[in-house]
Amino acid sequence: MTKKIAYLGPAGTFTEEAAVKYDHEAQLIPFSSIPGVAAAVDTGLAAEGVVAIENSLEGSVTDTLDLLIHESRLLIRQELVLPIEHHLLVKPGTDCPDIRAIFSHPQALAQCRHFLERCFPKAEMVAALSTTGAVEQMMASDVPAAAIGTGRAADLYGAHVLATNIQDRSPNLTRFVVLAKQDHQPTGRDKTSLCFSFNEDRPGLLHGVLQEFAEHGINLMKIESRPTKETLGTYFFLVDLDGHREDPVIKQVLDRVKASTSLFKIFGSYPVHDPGT
Repeated sequence: MTKKIAYLGPAGTFTEEAAVKYDHEAQLIPFSSIPGVAAAVDTGLAAEGVVAIENSLEGSVTDTLDLLIHESRLLIRQELVLPIEHHLLVKPGTDCPDIRAIFSHPQALAQCRHFLERCFPKAEMVAALSTTGAVEQMMASDVPAAAIGTGRAADLYGAHVLATNIQDRSPNLTRFVVLAKQDHQPTGRDKTSLCFSFNEDRPGLLHGVLQEFAEHGINLMKIESRPTKETLGTYFFLVDLDGHREDPVIKQVLDRVKASTSLFKIFGSYPVHDPGT
C-alpha cells in the first residue's frame, strides 16, 4: 500500500517540494494548516506529516513549535533542509508600474522585505495562507497585483515570472520536519529536540540544566525560548542536542533534567540532515 504523507498545501508550496524530496513515491495529501497536518497523522489519515520548522532568515516557525509544545504528541522522525528561491509572479501582461498589491505567505513577505521596500514601496502587502494560495489570489484579483511564489505555482496557475530569486539573502534555507507517531531509531549521527520549563523563578535554574549537558560533553546545537502562554514572563526553553535520546549518557542526563524542571517534553530523535542529499 502506498504511504500517505500530509503536508501544508496546496500543491506548489515549498512544503510539497520537501515532501516529494522525502518520499517521491508517497501519496501526498495537502492540508490548509499545520494543526491540520498533525490531526491527519494523529487520526490515521496519513502515516506522516511534513511541516516547516525553521528558516535561516526569519528563524523558527512558531506555529510548528507551539504545536509540538502544546497540542500534539507526534514526534519528529526526520528533518530535511531545502534552499528557498522566491519569485515574483504576475498575470501575463502585467508589468512593474501596474502592481498595486503583492500577495504571499507572511514568511515569504518577510524573507523578501528589502526587495519589496526598494522596488514596490507603495504596493499593499497582503498575507495569504500559503505561497501557492497567494498566486491563486493574485490571479483572481481585480486590481493589478503580484505574488511571491514558486516556479511550480506559476506553472499550475498560468502566471508569468516577472523576477527571480528576490529573497533578501542567498542561500535562504528552510528546515522541514517529518512528524509521525514514532521517532527514528538510532543511526549514530542523530539529533534530539526537546523543551522544558520551570515552575519557579530564581537564579541558576537554567544554568543548572545547561551545566548538566556541558559536564557530560553533550553539544547543544540550538537553544531558544517561547512564551508559555500562561503568565507574562514565563517561558519554555527549546533545545536541539547532538545525539539520540536512547544513547546511555544522554538518557541519563535527560532523566536528570526532567527531574529538575516542571515540564519536560521530548519532540523526538532523528538523523541529522545530510547536506549532500
